[in-house]
Amino acid sequence: MGCWRGPSTVLACLLLLRPLPSPACPAACRCSSGEVDCSAHALREVPQSLATNTSALWLGYNFITVLGPRSFPPLPELLVLSLPHNRLGLIHSQALVGLGALQELDLSNNYLTVLTPETFLPLTSLAMLNLRSNRLEELEPGVLRSLPQLQALLLQDNPWVCSCGILPLWRWLSHNSEKVQEKSSLLCKFPEQLNNYPIMAFGNESFRQCQETSLSAWHYITFLTIGPFSFIASIFFCTFMGTITVVYHNLRREPHFWRRCRICRGH
Repeated sequence: MGCWRGPSTVLACLLLLRPLPSPACPAACRCSSGEVDCSAHALREVPQSLATNTSALWLGYNFITVLGPRSFPPLPELLVLSLPHNRLGLIHSQALVGLGALQELDLSNNYLTVLTPETFLPLTSLAMLNLRSNRLEELEPGVLRSLPQLQALLLQDNPWVCSCGILPLWRWLSHNSEKVQEKSSLLCKFPEQLNNYPIMAFGNESFRQCQETSLSAWHYITFLTIGPFSFIASIFFCTFMGTITVVYHNLRREPHFWRRCRICRGH
């Protein structure tokens, strides 16, 4: 065969037959068959030198406090992302871009207080979300609606404030109770008189005093259109009424004027 014609040819053949180098593994991590374990290495941010074929990423027990815009490199094959027991207090709305295949997300035991619907919009395949043991007091209505494939949700051990602000979450839970894990452990923290009261035990009558006023775009357009016209119409009306009043007073004064003139002529 042609590979044995000379030393240089043999070297070239050996280079071609050598297996391709495996993707680099971050220094603080252990990598095996697409799984990357970076747990308990005092990391303060997500490693960037991750292989694009990473399927599972374990980042628990670190010191990550913020997930900023595009905190992760593009990971089109990532299925599991685990971030428990960090100090995570903020997730930017663009932090999870590029993780569209993600199916499981563990954010438990962190310091999260607010979540926005935009944060989870890229996660169209997410089936499991763990938010237990954070500092969530309520959840915006769109957060859970932005996850169409969600099948399992954990929300226990958060300081839920059971006031009108909890109504959107209660409605979602009532219609999706089969997706909520350990429903009986989902308890109110505030107000004090409802401490440890199960959220799922509320009924429609519990929120009777909570009036939600949701205006459509058409209503806003109507108000914006009517407002200026009403203002202009009020100016014309005031001007017209002012003119009428002046004319009326002038007409009332005219008889006295003619009477005085007649008296003057008599003298």
